[in-house]
Amino acid sequence: MLDANLKNQLKAYLEKVTQPFEIVASLDDGAKSRELLGLLEDISGLCDKITLQTDGQDNRTPSFAINRPGEETGVVFAGIPMGHEFTSLVLALLQVGGHPPKTSEELLNQIKALDGEMLFETYYSLSCQNCPDVVQALNLMAIFNPNIRHVAIDGALFQDEVEAREIMSVPSIYLNGKPFDQGRMTLEQILAKVDTGAAEREAKKLSEKAAFDTLVIGGGPAGASAAIYSARKGINTGVAAERFGGQVADTMGIENFISVSHTEGPKLVSALEEHVKEYDVDVMNLQRATSFKAAENEGDLHEITFESGAKLKSKTLVLATGARWREMNVPGEQQYRNKGVAYCPHCDGPLFKGKRVAVIGGGNSGVEAAIDLAGIVGHVTLVEFMGEMRADAVLQKKLKSLPNVDIILNAETTEVTGDGSRVNGLAYKDRNTDELKTIALEGIFVQIGLVPNTEWLKGSPIEMTPRGEIIVDAHGMTSVPGVFAAGDVTTVPYKQIIIAMGEGAKASLGAFDYLIRH
Repeated sequence: MLDANLKNQLKAYLEKVTQPFEIVASLDDGAKSRELLGLLEDISGLCDKITLQTDGQDNRTPSFAINRPGEETGVVFAGIPMGHEFTSLVLALLQVGGHPPKTSEELLNQIKALDGEMLFETYYSLSCQNCPDVVQALNLMAIFNPNIRHVAIDGALFQDEVEAREIMSVPSIYLNGKPFDQGRMTLEQILAKVDTGAAEREAKKLSEKAAFDTLVIGGGPAGASAAIYSARKGINTGVAAERFGGQVADTMGIENFISVSHTEGPKLVSALEEHVKEYDVDVMNLQRATSFKAAENEGDLHEITFESGAKLKSKTLVLATGARWREMNVPGEQQYRNKGVAYCPHCDGPLFKGKRVAVIGGGNSGVEAAIDLAGIVGHVTLVEFMGEMRADAVLQKKLKSLPNVDIILNAETTEVTGDGSRVNGLAYKDRNTDELKTIALEGIFVQIGLVPNTEWLKGSPIEMTPRGEIIVDAHGMTSVPGVFAAGDVTTVPYKQIIIAMGEGAKASLGAFDYLIRH
């Protein structure tokens, strides 16, 4: 099952195991069970502290639990956790085997203090780059709290459950049989949701912090770069972010980051986070900014208020809140969001295997999505508003070569239709004839660009364009002295990771220059 190179890597990791544990497999006579058995035999053969049993009685087959002798840890994988989930499997093996996680004592104590029986079920796809964060967080909670159990379920392998629960987006999380949440979540976010007093405690703690020299709002490439450059100047630096990594965490392949021929969003985000941690930066996650109060006089403190109720003050600010996927804003889009309307083809594509889907948008993102989906789904219809696609010529050529793809140009999407529980079609207007037409399908992937995250700044003295982008000068400063901005949230053209990083560094240097001059 595992090639020689992967076996050698895994063997090196398993040398960190300090206590024995058991893998208990529940199998049937199917091909997937034989495939899983091969994987588990490979794993157990690499470490003498692992015992493999094949007499499991779980109703889901193939599946396996990772238990300590005589003790169920509550960690179960239903399916074959390869692809993006192989890392989740390795971490579960290590943590059940006694290797300590890279998690703060504060968070581990919060996990241990949770009361009540909790059964989490997470539906994932092997191509979903957002799913491992959820799977790994819930596995950790199960390992450190005996009242918690977590089952990670490959949605492509258990299609009956996916259909019965009408799951059309991953990761989809259930708690004690009821929907808990969807989409990428960190351990902190999950704990904040199940531990109702956590947000209030954290807000109080943050509000008591002393003022920063430079406070960065946002943890994407621009924010991380700004934090590093600021900290290297030896000044008191903080980063407040809703989630570290921002939009990059949802990006699959990155092939234009100079000096790195190929990487993936989650991998780059992890590297950014580790780099920031090398410096004396106060990183505050799960903090969504809601309002900004400018300093009354030059040299006074600016204040940011967050959704949690926390308030932070700083002499200078770097606003790097980034952007998010643009929505179509047509009837039915919100009603059928995660019920056929999706924004991440890599994550949710496997759930539409053999089905008819549409991709909205003819730019690089849309055409790349259509190409990827064509290898999974039954048929793809690309819908573009303009009379021609805007994607690179090489991508257009590849798309047009695929036999199960149709392209509709000059089409204005007017409505997402459904049966009340899921998408069943798309309505559009032919812009050449004004004729209204419909397409019968089961999924819609929206890929029409980005919207800056600046709603929280409306009514503030910070000058913005009609599109909501923050206007900055050559040093990255906004219309408010001491307040800088960087990345996709600004008017700087070409929304690229490498440009955002450079702009973050520039804004941070601008903030430092402002500090020493004022």
